[in-house]
Amino acid sequence: MIAASLADLKAALPRGGRLMGLDLGEKTIGIAVGDPGHMIASPITTIRRKKFTEDSQQLLKLIDERQVGGLVIGLPLNMDGSEGPRCQSVRQFANNLAKLRDLPMAFWDERLSTVAVTRDMISADLSRGKRAKIVDQSAAAFILQGALDSLGR
Repeated sequence: MIAASLADLKAALPRGGRLMGLDLGEKTIGIAVGDPGHMIASPITTIRRKKFTEDSQQLLKLIDERQVGGLVIGLPLNMDGSEGPRCQSVRQFANNLAKLRDLPMAFWDERLSTVAVTRDMISADLSRGKRAKIVDQSAAAFILQGALDSLGR
């Protein structure tokens, strides 16, 4: 089920269900998970994309292991707020995933999430190699944290 809003997502969550944040890139999927109280997002891993079937199997395994009740998926809007081909790809991924698992999902504007995370990593003096390993999962945590903060208001 793809929710119309974060409030709809929260209403559809099973009791105690955690939220998982996804940063769907062309080559990787950054993954973060929230705590049961919906306060804090933590980066957990990055999946190297192959084919939808393999990607979704890995993702569903993580969903089960982490007792995830819903997904917040980053939507890569253009800077003017319009949707381009990347948004269509993300929406299609979500629709295909929804066919495999009845899981509430909502989209969250991810504009500049990777830029913000990379800037923070540079200011923390992380090497380019270390940044490359964690940037996608950190962007997923940034996306999820924004959604959690919005839900908490």
